[in-house]
Amino acid sequence: MTDNPADGRVPPVGRVPIVPIGRVPVVDVRPAVDRGTRPAKAVPGETFQVTATVFGEGHDAVAANVVLRDPQGRTGPWTPMRELAPGADRWGAEVTPGSVGDWVYWVEAWSDPVTTWRRAAGIKIPAGIDVGLVLEEGAELYERAASGVPHEAGRAAVLTAVAALRDESRPPIARLAAALTPDVDTALADHPLRERVSQSAPLPLLVERERALYGSWYEFFPRSEGAVVEDGKPPVSGTFRTAARRLPAIAEMGFDVVYLPPIHPIGTTFRKGPNNNLSAGRQDVGVPWAIGSPEGGHDAVHPDLGTIDDFDAFVRTAAELDLEVALDFALQCSPDHPWVEKHPEWFHHRSDGTIAYAENPPKKYQDIYPIAFDKDMPGLVAETGRILRFWMDHGVRIFRVDNPHTKPVLFWEQVIDDINRTDPEVIFLAEAFT
Repeated sequence: MTDNPADGRVPPVGRVPIVPIGRVPVVDVRPAVDRGTRPAKAVPGETFQVTATVFGEGHDAVAANVVLRDPQGRTGPWTPMRELAPGADRWGAEVTPGSVGDWVYWVEAWSDPVTTWRRAAGIKIPAGIDVGLVLEEGAELYERAASGVPHEAGRAAVLTAVAALRDESRPPIARLAAALTPDVDTALADHPLRERVSQSAPLPLLVERERALYGSWYEFFPRSEGAVVEDGKPPVSGTFRTAARRLPAIAEMGFDVVYLPPIHPIGTTFRKGPNNNLSAGRQDVGVPWAIGSPEGGHDAVHPDLGTIDDFDAFVRTAAELDLEVALDFALQCSPDHPWVEKHPEWFHHRSDGTIAYAENPPKKYQDIYPIAFDKDMPGLVAETGRILRFWMDHGVRIFRVDNPHTKPVLFWEQVIDDINRTDPEVIFLAEAFT
């Protein structure tokens, strides 16, 4: 496959398209993330500006437009660009994608012979310089331009100007004025005569749904809602069903998203007590981010919270109130997670044979094992996709990614691409790290 900008295809991620400079150079197209190897982002209906440096040799006029290609492969509209500052050679236009998916945009530029002629004629005709020749050159240009105007009324207006330019019974100034009427201007603006057409490299544009741009989040620990804590008695956890009673009040406050920190079984090995205490009591529930126990891992619900059916009911209730449920996705394990036994290669083993727990010196997280990616990246990508799709099947369309910076960019690239290829409405939002 060649990287031909004319077909609107985008080279694979990680490859910078090399496009020869065209007859009318188009350079420095923006927005361009990492020189076009990553997509710019927008949401449907969001207008943004595309700019480029466009120029030609000598004094000939140039023009340009922006071309969008939608996720279905349809191109258009061709949005005319304007020079942002006279003499700056910097052109721009505002475009608005209309739907979610993978879009492409590029800039087309061309030499504009009609505008070049108009500039020259506006000087030469009043000065009496080569009057007959200049008017005939204009008539020939307008004849060529008329052949590219598809609408009868516009084509007729241009051809009327051709006749006027050749009407020697009229004064030269009147002949020129007849070629500059609003009807002619409109026809040639919509269907310009283009020479030396050149194109920039195609650039990717990821259009996500509106919630990726903004939203009001309510962080909600379902264990706390409906919990019963009495002195001398074991605490009773709240559940998804008791938590669902809180949803109308959350909606009434104007929130868009209910964000649930991890809802999975919590390990007991090195379980932390209150205030990160290393000695947990019998009634201490541990840290929700220490995911996994013999009761299950990332695709299980903590039994204290209820069942997967209870979770489904919680999601349905939220949806009825126009609330969306976002789920924390923390790719890490407690020492009791099923992966520790089934997939020991997914963890870093130290020289003494123990698995390394998470550290951010001087902090230590003995109850959490981070994931190691070098021995089985494909396996981790596949398992991560399976887990995400499990929760997608239960109504989750937003994932808040915990500690994304401790996982390879390549891993996220493959996982997110796999999910969004079939479900572009699924959103991944990163915890605030690099």
